[in-house]
Amino acid sequence: MSVRAKDPVRDPFRTRPAKRTPLEAAEAARRRMDDPAYRVEVERRRGRGASANPSGRYEPAQREGFDDGWDLDEELPALPTEVIVEKPRTIITRNDSPDILFEKSINPYRGCEHGCSYCFARPTHAFQGLSSGLDFETKIFAKPNAAELLEKELRAPNYQPTTIALGSNTDPYQPVERRFRITRSILEVLNRMNHPVGIVTKSALVTRDIDILSQMAERQLAKVAISVTTLDPKLARRMEPRAAAPAKRLETIRKLSEAGIPVSVLVAPIIPAINDHEIEAILKACAEAGAEEAGYVLLRLPHDLKDLMRDWLAEHYPDKLKHVFTLLQEARGGKDYDAEWGTRQSGIGPYAWMLGRRFETTAERLGLNKRNLRLRKDLFQVPPKETGQLSLF
Repeated sequence: MSVRAKDPVRDPFRTRPAKRTPLEAAEAARRRMDDPAYRVEVERRRGRGASANPSGRYEPAQREGFDDGWDLDEELPALPTEVIVEKPRTIITRNDSPDILFEKSINPYRGCEHGCSYCFARPTHAFQGLSSGLDFETKIFAKPNAAELLEKELRAPNYQPTTIALGSNTDPYQPVERRFRITRSILEVLNRMNHPVGIVTKSALVTRDIDILSQMAERQLAKVAISVTTLDPKLARRMEPRAAAPAKRLETIRKLSEAGIPVSVLVAPIIPAINDHEIEAILKACAEAGAEEAGYVLLRLPHDLKDLMRDWLAEHYPDKLKHVFTLLQEARGGKDYDAEWGTRQSGIGPYAWMLGRRFETTAERLGLNKRNLRLRKDLFQVPPKETGQLSLF
């Protein structure tokens, strides 16, 4: 199989009307997954979440495979993880979205090796000229100078402290963190300056930093949210191939709680007809493990993530593909996704209303969200620089 470029302007698939019925979209996904030129061989992507590696949405041309008669029966190597060192000029990202609870965030990495099939951050890899598919989980951008940049920004005379979110886009404790330790170096800076931090992760690696987080929690400067999408290890393996297993996440909640670190659970995302039946069970298990707060997010499918999610369903749950998107469109005003502030996290309509009431009722029964822990920002203090010269006073 060889590869050639094709003009997206003349491509009938790209120029067809954007709005499709769930049945039409499901049939298109099945055709894509039957096309060996589109789908990457299972053995090559073992342990990966995406099924294919389509061209980025900003690329001037798409790639397609074709039979040129020169195919060889040889096994291609598995897709390795490639880490690209990035050297940004700033590290704190500002947010002005009214439905997000934080104003500042830090993402130590771009891309995520966890390979979650549903990850709303996948389309951001297009800004690097890469695919939202397998590129997102195999080409990881790391920022080793993050702590240095953070200290510089926190020392700015006009800096005003508010909680910094770690993991708002990609997981700060994904596997490459074991090697680079960027997230830990960021926490060391925040701890030294008494700066509040909130962490979102689905990795058990966060327990490595309990020594720092417990110190910060004593001063009401840190809390951690663990994302738990399912209690079914088989579903988790298909949906989040390189993330911690469900049992490991519950153990992580327990360890953090026992160390005095406030823990919340995020049932995110809720995927219609796939894991929506687990809301009550997940909340109960996490509450028993020590979680005090809880939240949820309905599946979000910005940009090309719509087709990637259809590909995943066509491979693993073909009989549910149409049903999933019928329910999703019901909750998104007839569209696959609606980015409207205020409703993008939870959706609208009867199905979305039902999910919300189930979540609220269960959380109340379990005693979750009885208090909303607000992190302190009045303790923030910039220590003097170590210049090697003694002070006169």
